[in-house]
Amino acid sequence: MVKVNRNYGNLKESYLFRDIGLKVAAFAATHKDKKIIRLGIGDVTLPLSKKVIEAMKDAADEMGHVETFRGYAPDQGYTFLREKISAYYKKHGVDDIDISEIFISDGAKSDVGNITEIFSKDNTVLIPDPVYPVYMDTNVMDGRNIIFSDANKENGFLSMPDGRHADMIYLCSPNNPCGSVYNREQLRQWVEYAIENKAVILFDAAYEAFINDGSLPHSIYEIEGAKKCAIEFCSFSKLAGFTGTRCAYTVIPDDLKFDGFSLREMWVRRQSTKLNGVSYIIQRAAEAVFTDEGMAQCKENIRYYLDNAKIISDMLNEKGIFYTGGTNSPYVWMKCPDRMTSWGFFDHLLNEVYVVGTPGSGFGHNGEGYFRLTSFGSRENTYEAVERLRGIL
Repeated sequence: MVKVNRNYGNLKESYLFRDIGLKVAAFAATHKDKKIIRLGIGDVTLPLSKKVIEAMKDAADEMGHVETFRGYAPDQGYTFLREKISAYYKKHGVDDIDISEIFISDGAKSDVGNITEIFSKDNTVLIPDPVYPVYMDTNVMDGRNIIFSDANKENGFLSMPDGRHADMIYLCSPNNPCGSVYNREQLRQWVEYAIENKAVILFDAAYEAFINDGSLPHSIYEIEGAKKCAIEFCSFSKLAGFTGTRCAYTVIPDDLKFDGFSLREMWVRRQSTKLNGVSYIIQRAAEAVFTDEGMAQCKENIRYYLDNAKIISDMLNEKGIFYTGGTNSPYVWMKCPDRMTSWGFFDHLLNEVYVVGTPGSGFGHNGEGYFRLTSFGSRENTYEAVERLRGIL
């Protein structure tokens, strides 16, 4: 009889956002006259920029002619896009990311999950609590030992080394769900910890484009020594609205060598075996993001979302409710009022004012009593949701 991966039995019965979707669908079915405003899932709502669309159309035209037709993409992605990404790092003061260290894929979520394949199941994994569920679930699927690093009100929801040993460390900055951002000194401590423990940091920088404070690092590679201990995951989903278009990149420095193996070469082997690459059309669209015109248009969209976040956070300031995020992040992580539980507050908002957010307990033990709101809605809906919230907070 076939044997299955029994580690799946250790997962929660369902995925957080699926649970939310089912609850909202059930409510909508019995309240068809109510306008439900969704400030829960982190999906963008503004369309792709004009520059990106132009590049996509031009690339599609090329695919219609023998002379310019493209088949399978190169395993690591087209050189033209990887060169633009390397140049993007230089704008943030990181001058030594070679294109051979850059890998194009169909999403940061995919890479964060797939990267575990190149690591032994015997490793101990350290995951901040609360944090994005994919980090935990993918390692539960693999059967690894998981320990948690507390992120809470006292440390600004930014977990720090606490003396325990770990082999693989997940960090997310700006953080999903808490919206908090590591400063240079905090990341320096994590880099020193990783080097001392011969560990690897898996650094999720999917929201780096939302950082507008010049003192905060966009990349862990801005910290000296990070290329010896860190892999970085980045995405076009939030930078350029590619949630439905799918393109991302992962950086694995050549300096990352453990147990006699090069992690970069292992990832090359993994990707060339299991991935046929991202389409030429999408990679040309991603390249257009890094043009002056394309970046300006993408930044306009990011500013729109940050302005939405300010509308939400201004209301919380007015009400005296504790929160993190909302300035260098599209997420606002608020304390539930009146000692409500996370799911209790979810039900309260849905039933009383028809607003959907994300219960903090779905992101970990330390998320209980907190709630995530996103700024990815329209301006009109954000204003309306805030007015509804103001009436019951």
